[in-house]
Amino acid sequence: MENENSLYLKRGVSASKDEVHKAIAHLDKGLYKNAFCKILSDVVGQDDEFCNIMHADTAGTKTSLAYIYWKETGDLSVWSDIVIDAMVMNLDDMACVGCINDIVISSTIGRNKLLIPAEVLEKLISGSSDFIKKLKSFGINIAHAGGETADVGDIVRTVDVGFTTFARMKREDLIINKIKPGNVIVGLASFGQSIYEDHYNSGLGSNGFTSARHDIFNKFYAEMYPESYNDQLPDSVVYNGSKRLTDNIHIEGKDHKLGKVVLSPTRTYMPVLNEVFKTLKHKIDGLIHCTGGGQTKVIKFIENCRIVKNNLFDLPPIFELIQSESNAAWKEMYQVFNMGHRMEFYVDKEVAAEIIAISSKFGIEAKIIGKVEDCDVKEVCIKSPYGSFSYFS
Repeated sequence: MENENSLYLKRGVSASKDEVHKAIAHLDKGLYKNAFCKILSDVVGQDDEFCNIMHADTAGTKTSLAYIYWKETGDLSVWSDIVIDAMVMNLDDMACVGCINDIVISSTIGRNKLLIPAEVLEKLISGSSDFIKKLKSFGINIAHAGGETADVGDIVRTVDVGFTTFARMKREDLIINKIKPGNVIVGLASFGQSIYEDHYNSGLGSNGFTSARHDIFNKFYAEMYPESYNDQLPDSVVYNGSKRLTDNIHIEGKDHKLGKVVLSPTRTYMPVLNEVFKTLKHKIDGLIHCTGGGQTKVIKFIENCRIVKNNLFDLPPIFELIQSESNAAWKEMYQVFNMGHRMEFYVDKEVAAEIIAISSKFGIEAKIIGKVEDCDVKEVCIKSPYGSFSYFS
């Protein structure tokens, strides 16, 4: 359960999504309870050797900040990045069950036509094509099936960007989480600049963005762009930071525009995973995308295990900034944000070095960040420079 004093809850969002999980508790869990994505029998081909996977997600409230940044700077490139956010939130989730190729995607864009002109739509649509081409250069085949673009200004303040993804694959190629005591955890960094990224990536991604933008940025934006937030929120949790989007932040010896850093597109790990799967797929006991729930995400996919994360990456600057601006409890920070790594492999120790070496070829730092212990309950234990925190299912 989340603390009722949580800033995240006060903003109408939940890291644990308790109410959502309660609402869907009666639904069929699919073929495999601990699979990261729901896996269905082969409805399409009616073949017991195959299965179907469908997933849907959006860029979330990140579009609100992209809207302000575009209005302030005229920089349309942020909309291409928003498309990446929405696609990665689907594709990298599907990759966690071993689905890395031959995926069909469809977009759903809802806009307020009075505020979001055609040039923004064009950037959103072309951005998806550009990202598909980039993935193809790494041997990953994605097919775009079109989608729906709707003018729904009565219910969407600015713009909402989402995708639905579908694939059919052999059941023998699936990765089903069977995380066990004795596994080590290999974390892949969410920050830095990979060989397939054009700029430094802050590592923030799309999760926790409602808090991130309100914690960092100044009340000025509430006054200038009231359409960018829910006006039913208490004033005390709306844009209560000290920063402007055009302020500079010094990272790795360079000055960067803070708005661009915060809006860094969610990193995809698909090229790395594609390489890992070629030789090590059968040696992976678990694969977790640390999205909603941050560093506690794995708790939904374990049985009688304690997940100990005691060797995390040094905290990237963006998360230091969020905490210093908000004074949020560190325990909540680790439950809301990825805090430096967003993809986790659960493997035997002798496999870890191979994964780390493959990741490094793509310019992504990776290391053993923890281990799995036997336990009578489901527990995630974070041991950080800011304290030790335990979370229970």
